[in-house]
Amino acid sequence: MYKGKIILLILIIINFTLLSGQEIITADRLMELVSSHYGSMRDFEATIAIKSGTQEMAGRLSYLSPSFLRIDFTRPAEQVIVFNSEALILYVPEMRAIMTQQLRSSRRGTPGSGSAGLTLLRNNYVASFVTGPHPEPLEAGSTERVIKLRLTRRSVSEGFREIILSINPDTRLIRRMEGTTVAGGEIRFDFTNIRLNQGIPEQRFHYDTPPNANTYPNFLFRDTE
Repeated sequence: MYKGKIILLILIIINFTLLSGQEIITADRLMELVSSHYGSMRDFEATIAIKSGTQEMAGRLSYLSPSFLRIDFTRPAEQVIVFNSEALILYVPEMRAIMTQQLRSSRRGTPGSGSAGLTLLRNNYVASFVTGPHPEPLEAGSTERVIKLRLTRRSVSEGFREIILSINPDTRLIRRMEGTTVAGGEIRFDFTNIRLNQGIPEQRFHYDTPPNANTYPNFLFRDTE
């Protein structure tokens, strides 16, 4: 499901930053450093742009450790995605629809446990540099320079054949993430105006759904204890 893949990538994306330092490291070592550094991040805010084929989306992303996520979209206007460690909520205003997914306790994040997305990448993908450990242009003609890390799936059961992380070497943050599906489709996420540790309150992830919208529970899968 298209929305399911986007949500999966969103949950993965916000868990990545890069430790500073001048040592030349392997791709595997970089993944280790990224995983370690994630544990020190309390919260995260960014402007997010999503592109898949001709479809484009944009909004403001908020993340609070260990497992709270919210995106308030400006395109499409008023669309919202909220993950509050117990449930995933997606509001689609053009359909007046609220899609929810309850999660059992074994699926929820706990402090210090790391994210499911980060564990997924480290266990199910092989890391390598696209060209090397040194900064290169974000894209052709760009003056913005990043380190590009390629993640290739270990098993054919993975929904994404390849994921490329573009890391800003100065801010030590993920600037872009690109996923290629098994069918060859591409989904791209861009992050700008990133701010860390701004003291985001947990209340931000309590979403009051519109009272006149239709609710569709467990739209991704049926989850029981």
